[in-house]
Amino acid sequence: MSVPTVLRAVTGVAVGVLVRADGAVLLADRPRGKPYAGYWEFPGGKLERGESIDAALGRELREELGVEIRAPLPWVTFEFDYPHAYVRLHFRRVFEWIGAPTAHEGQRIAFFRPDGGLPEPLLPAAVPALRWLRLPNHLIDAELARSPSSDSTISPIVSTTGGWRGAVVATRDQLAAAARSGYDFAIAELNATGWQAFRTLASDTPLPLYARGGLQRGDLHTARQAGAHGIVVAA
Repeated sequence: MSVPTVLRAVTGVAVGVLVRADGAVLLADRPRGKPYAGYWEFPGGKLERGESIDAALGRELREELGVEIRAPLPWVTFEFDYPHAYVRLHFRRVFEWIGAPTAHEGQRIAFFRPDGGLPEPLLPAAVPALRWLRLPNHLIDAELARSPSSDSTISPIVSTTGGWRGAVVATRDQLAAAARSGYDFAIAELNATGWQAFRTLASDTPLPLYARGGLQRGDLHTARQAGAHGIVVAA
């Protein structure tokens, strides 16, 4: 992730994270003739004019892999400055699809576990996403400890079991500050408006965002639909 040093056009890209039941995700290498040929990445492609992210992702994965995706779930959005393009990457996690992924564009494809052996080389923007995919679906509240910070606008915490560094946030500015500071995740509290306010905060979040506030493990799917990576539970 980076900030461009000069003003450049922003290219919107829909990125699909196809997650298999065992947690493995699909990666493909970039075909010959493209920038970064041979580098492994998540499938997806550019948004066409007037096209929604979900529509673009469905079209791209149909063309690239021959699959029909079901209920893509918002995850993270961040920008990356490549020599050939400045891109805004809209990641969607996909847990359901119809058809077996098949390489339709001469690329190599395979499923890999984010915490296992990954192919090389990886496209630079795929690296943070693959690391975030190692975050658990559930954080245990009792295993989160407060951590000191020089930034008074952020309330940092650390997962005492996984060593992940996070921040409790309530605004988009705090989310952006946490991302700039290199935190691994953020937590937002559910307030009186419930998922409505959380969904607004989670829209285009630059970090995996957890929901906290009286949630049970069975609430995970509802949280994912609202843009959460996962949830914080009591135990």
